[in-house]
Order: sequence, then structure tokens, then C-alpha cells
Amino acid sequence: MTDEPLWIDAETTVSARPADHKMELRLWLRLFSCSRLIENDIRRHLNGEFEFSLPRFDILAQLDRADDGLVLGEVSKRLMVSAGNITSLVDGLVKSGHITRTTSSGDRRAQVIRLTDKGRREFRRMAKVHSDWIAAYFEHMSQKDIDRLMDLLAVLKESARRSIIAKQDS
Repeated sequence: MTDEPLWIDAETTVSARPADHKMELRLWLRLFSCSRLIENDIRRHLNGEFEFSLPRFDILAQLDRADDGLVLGEVSKRLMVSAGNITSLVDGLVKSGHITRTTSSGDRRAQVIRLTDKGRREFRRMAKVHSDWIAAYFEHMSQKDIDRLMDLLAVLKESARRSIIAKQDS
């Protein structure tokens, strides 16, 4: 058995020797470790309580907001994953009766996926519990801290976008 804490990660390791790393790297690792910590817990909850994966849940979440369905390419763009990653997940969701897949009337090469009644019902049941899990991650933060973090993350997002655009333009 090790004496290392259960939540040891790259950010924790780097923070032990801050002088060895630039602040921007330490900040990135902190953001990443927070994201992974929460994401892994959500994955565990979804699997344990609903026998459902996070990627499948994410697809249903996108479809719940799209009454007319979505083209597969749009789903992959919204989830920021390749179309190949979506295809096998969609196959499984069609097979389980959560979604339907049809050929687009405007473009025969495109496939449109939609929630079934079963898919919408089960997604909304999971989404309510999911919302409670998310709230619990922030329950030890004040509303002022949450608002400040939202503002700072908006600044970071805009800074990252500008940096990406500048690199693409050069």
C-alpha cells in the first residue's frame, strides 16, 4: 500500500515543485485535473446507476435539444469527436431503442438521428440525477466564487480562441 493520496495526478505532482514549471502549465494541469476528476466520477455514476456510458449520455443530451434530430456530422462537431467515434455509439443506441437513424431527405449521404420516446424518457430520468451530481461538485463553493470562476473561465475561453485564430492566420 502506498502513502500517496487517492487523488494524485499530474497537477498535484507539479504543484509540489512549482519553481520547475511555468504558471500557465500549472494552471492548465489544474483545469485538466478538475475536469478529469469530475468526468471520471460522472462516468462511474452513469455506469453504476444506469449501466450507461458518458459518451452515449452526451449523444442523447444533444438530441434532447433537437426535436427534428441531428445529422451525424453535427453531433460529432458538437461533441468535438470524430464521426468514426460517433458511428459505433449510434449503432448501439439504435439497437437499444434509444434513437432512430434515417437518411436525410436533403442529402442521401447524410444520416439523421432522433430520440425515440424511450430514449427521451430514459435520458430525462438520467439528466435529473446527473444535474444533482453536478450541483454536488460545487456545493462547497460560495455563489460568489462560482460567479467569479465563470467569469474567469469566459476570459480564458476568449484568450484561447484568440490564440488559436492568431496561429491559424500566421
